[in-house]
Amino acid sequence: MSFAGVVQARVETDLAFRALGRVISRSVDVGDLVHRGDVVAELDPLALQLAVTSAEADLRNAEAQLENATATEKRKRNLASAKTGSVADSEVAEQGLKSAEADVGQAQARLDKAREQLGYTRLKAEFDGVVTATSVQVGQTVTAGQTVLRLAGLDRRDVVVDVPEAQVDSLRLGMRFDIALQLDDTLRTAGVLREIGPEADANTRTHRLKIALNEAPEVFRLGSVVTATASQASTSAIALPASAILERHGADHVWVIDRAKLTISLRPVRLEARPAGAARVRVLSGLQNGEEVAVAGANELADGQRIRPAQELPQ
Repeated sequence: MSFAGVVQARVETDLAFRALGRVISRSVDVGDLVHRGDVVAELDPLALQLAVTSAEADLRNAEAQLENATATEKRKRNLASAKTGSVADSEVAEQGLKSAEADVGQAQARLDKAREQLGYTRLKAEFDGVVTATSVQVGQTVTAGQTVLRLAGLDRRDVVVDVPEAQVDSLRLGMRFDIALQLDDTLRTAGVLREIGPEADANTRTHRLKIALNEAPEVFRLGSVVTATASQASTSAIALPASAILERHGADHVWVIDRAKLTISLRPVRLEARPAGAARVRVLSGLQNGEEVAVAGANELADGQRIRPAQELPQ
């Protein structure tokens, strides 16, 4: 089985700012390589810088109020201890101190939030990769979450192929594929089938496969057109129609035909796991290439029964 496919990044992410603002710089273009932590774009930080300045002033004011409340509470407590002041005044001062402490905590939290939001004006790469698309230009005003650029990781790549429904049943996760570059089929690498699309495309009736490339050479760049061929080791199992399988005593069996005597005998086999309702099954052991089995009337045959091959059973 051979299929045409395209090399794609396994991880491809749209990067966006987490704040509203005007783009003042974008340091990358399509095809540029970036490293994790690199700044790829920036927003005008003026408004958020002013918010930080305001939050810092609020914190200083809250700290001054706390300092005053601390002194007042200490004075009222001493007066109450010396019996020259009322206990009620001391309790009010203590409550004022607790309120001032809470105000300082609130002001500190607002300052931390303002500083964090100021960091949102710098868009950084989340991982090493290559820029595959850009969506905004310098001077453009963007909203929070609006895509700025698309970043594809280079460390893990997949070959993506579309397979007709009729061939999906013969594919299994973990199958090995030989991958050849269509521009030069002498350039090859290996891959393992890691994902089978569970639903067929509504228009083409094909299922999408993703074959993980194992340490592929750099020549297998993103967008390269390749040919994926199932390796011999992956196709060694024997495929049979599901109607040929007979289950007895919790084990799977098939009727093997003896061509010399024109008789059949029941033989146990080991099958590969298959989804319910599959039209074909894969026999991993119990049969040899070239042997013939009965594929119809499995429930009506008996061990040692004489048969006439290629003739339908009477109705």
